[in-house]
Amino acid sequence: MKQMSHEVRKVAPKKPEELNSVWNGEAKTKNLSKNKTLYIIHGWTYTVEPWTKTIELLEKNNVSVKMLNVPGLTAPSTRVWTIKEYAAWADKNIPTGSIALGHSNGGRILLNLCAAKPNKLQKLILLDAAGVYEPSKKRDILRKVAKLGAPLKKIAIIDKVFHKITGSTDYQKAPENMKQTLTNMLDSDKELVLAKVTTPTAILWGEDDTITPPRQAHVLKRKLADSTLNIHEDWTHAPYISDPAGLAKAILKELK
Repeated sequence: MKQMSHEVRKVAPKKPEELNSVWNGEAKTKNLSKNKTLYIIHGWTYTVEPWTKTIELLEKNNVSVKMLNVPGLTAPSTRVWTIKEYAAWADKNIPTGSIALGHSNGGRILLNLCAAKPNKLQKLILLDAAGVYEPSKKRDILRKVAKLGAPLKKIAIIDKVFHKITGSTDYQKAPENMKQTLTNMLDSDKELVLAKVTTPTAILWGEDDTITPPRQAHVLKRKLADSTLNIHEDWTHAPYISDPAGLAKAILKELK
């Protein structure tokens, strides 16, 4: 696939031997300072174990990774969270001047943090991030129906069909407090003003992402003043699962 521009380009899949070569020798990482720290906020998941391979590869290349455990997901919490509360939590746990990566909902949290505090981060890396609002009449209608007919959702098959139609499988698996939290996250996208995010931003995306499709990456590229976009042909929504070596290589490039 031809390169689109120096700021927006597609990255073709690499051969296995090419991926392996990224970890050999100092030449590949000579621009990385020792003990560079990368803060990561994961997406809507209850385990960060799938990140293990990517983190191992980063650490072999002199990057110290700090995975933040999101309350209610990988850290215990019984409360309902709002996006402002999550942004405040991120602000507390990430030192000013740091580099941070947000995947999916983690990207949404960091976008809101940077919108509120433009000088908080040295650099922002968005990986298949949530945060782009897209109106959905079907989802709005079904949400109203769900509120009116709440008892019907107690029937397992109806509940399963409802969430299949809305695309909210995360909602189906969530405990009650996190169901409301997820609704809060989706609703918060209406209020997020992307133009307020002036942090230098690298947007990394999977062309095969069906959760946050590539069209949302292009919206981010257009609305974030200081941003670059790389779309990877062989990535899904979770490249730390489908291509951990390729993801580590892409992150290392952004840390140079």
